[in-house]
Amino acid sequence: MAGFWTGAAALATAGRRGRRWPQPLMRSVALWTVKTFDKILIANRGEIACRVIKTCKKMGIKTVAIHSEVDASSVHVKMADEAVCVGPAPTSKSYLNMDAIMDAVRNTRAQAVHPGYGFLSENKEFAKRLAAEDVIFIGPDTHAIQAMGDKIESKLLAKKAKVNTIPGFDGVVKDADEAVRIAREIGYPVMIKASAGGGGKGMRIAWDDEETRDGFRFSSQEAASSFGDDRLLIEKFIDNPRHIEIQVLGDKHGNALWLNERECSIQRRNQKVVEEAPSIFLDSETRRAMGEQAVALAKAVNYSSAGTVEFLVDSKKNFYFLEMNTRLQDPYKSFGLPSVGRLSQYEEPIRLPGVRVDSGIQPGSDISIYYDPMISKLITYGSDRTEALKRMEDALDNYVIRGVTHNVALLREVIINSRFIEGDINTKFLSDVYPDGFKGHQLTETERNQFLAVASSLFVASQLRAQHFQDHGNSRVPIVKPQVASWELSVKLHDEIHTVVASKSGPTFSVEVDGSKLNVTSTWNLASPLLSVNVDGTQRTIQCLSREAGGNMSIQFLGTVYKVRILTKLAAELHKFMLEKAAEDTSSILRSPMPGVVVAISVKPGDLVAEGQEICVIEAMKMQNSMTAGKTGKVKSVHCKAGDTVGEGDLLVELE
Repeated sequence: MAGFWTGAAALATAGRRGRRWPQPLMRSVALWTVKTFDKILIANRGEIACRVIKTCKKMGIKTVAIHSEVDASSVHVKMADEAVCVGPAPTSKSYLNMDAIMDAVRNTRAQAVHPGYGFLSENKEFAKRLAAEDVIFIGPDTHAIQAMGDKIESKLLAKKAKVNTIPGFDGVVKDADEAVRIAREIGYPVMIKASAGGGGKGMRIAWDDEETRDGFRFSSQEAASSFGDDRLLIEKFIDNPRHIEIQVLGDKHGNALWLNERECSIQRRNQKVVEEAPSIFLDSETRRAMGEQAVALAKAVNYSSAGTVEFLVDSKKNFYFLEMNTRLQDPYKSFGLPSVGRLSQYEEPIRLPGVRVDSGIQPGSDISIYYDPMISKLITYGSDRTEALKRMEDALDNYVIRGVTHNVALLREVIINSRFIEGDINTKFLSDVYPDGFKGHQLTETERNQFLAVASSLFVASQLRAQHFQDHGNSRVPIVKPQVASWELSVKLHDEIHTVVASKSGPTFSVEVDGSKLNVTSTWNLASPLLSVNVDGTQRTIQCLSREAGGNMSIQFLGTVYKVRILTKLAAELHKFMLEKAAEDTSSILRSPMPGVVVAISVKPGDLVAEGQEICVIEAMKMQNSMTAGKTGKVKSVHCKAGDTVGEGDLLVELE
């Protein structure tokens, strides 16, 4: 599922505390107009590269984009003044290829490098190589990167600076056996994490010895792939915590300050799905204590840039240092399986008030298997939390994304969930609220009737448009069609058949759904990807994703896509005689649930496997996913090998 970050909160004002965000932030914007470089190379891709390029253009600074071979037509490449290819698609050969990037710096004579976030943004070796050639690294110095970019060293420094820390092993874990021994000493559950990592990659929670061994293997492989460093540490897992971050700024004169917090507790696989500022959980005393400890840590390493100090906070407002990112924290992260493909249609809801979108894509852009599946970061803000949340809801309804699957439905459900609205959240929110996985918005009876009325009106509107085209054709024999006063329809939704009768008067349809009467009004502009409809006074924004001649329609309603089949009464009677396509028996086959690269195959033909046993590992968007057997049986055939690129639905293994 394509990633889609959202900051569903009042980002511009702190209405809950009744005051504006600090004025120095606003004044600092004016300082940025002072030109400091002639040319900057951006060692990143996507939306962060686009954001840096936009700022440089405002400042009159020329920019150099780097890109992999598959990113040659990306938006950030087109925006920059110059562009240099640094290698093939895999990150280890392109965006982590320091030799190629250093050559690009020399050849373009860039005076400074902005690393963005991820990739080489916290790599001390890269910063040292730039410094050796008198090129400015736009970020903290190498000492701070080494101290804070390494989770083991940063934890030791935090203890020395009297910052609250999580109990754990303060060294590098050598192998899986040592990981098990350490985990037992700490006590389960434990968190296994990459020392040089971030953004949820190289992190696993283990509740027993077996999960510790698997976690060590997957975390070390992900860490090596994402950061070029497979060192791991283990610490006590704090169950049901909140994840709250403090933004800090430091200068080269020993000054540092904190700029309030962001709540990032809505997560999946340790990756943030929703961020909110300010947190409705913190009181002024806890906020101040967290800010002061964040500043103490920044001063301990002579920090001189923008950075983020992350804390875990328990239900009693006890907080523990998690890590410090030596950069401006700016992550997204996805929920569910990643989706790749080409954006056939893409429209951002930036015309709405209080909405900001940070993206690095456009219609026609490809979401690749090699990189994070980011679509954009959607931010809304308002005078208070209620207004910000309503604007987020409207923005999600008005976001047009076609060609790939996405998590708009999930984000919309999160921000309208009663627990979220009340502030009753923690890092297990998604698994608690959706224990069986997220299945989309569950319609109430009123919402179901509204949807059926809208879908039926849309169906009739499309039929009338088709009839209009036929009537104005070039037929030599004039066709006289009787005026239809009403349409009797059979509508199938979720395997249930509903009887619907619709009649039209001007822009309004009068619709009777299972005995309930509703009025649906709209412009009925079927060429528009967005359609605003009014159902008995309730305004809704819908999207008709597809309409087929056989009556099948896909409609996005309240964020979720519903598939519906609408037939006239006669067509429904005839449809009963149509044969249904038999569903494929999937119990004996394993197909790839996502596009990716096969990292490992754990079985061969003739092997006996148990239900739940690992069959293979697929890596997609730098995350590794274990594919398991759906039943006990014998392996009949294996259709892939390590290193193969597979697509969604490709056959991997067959059982007898």
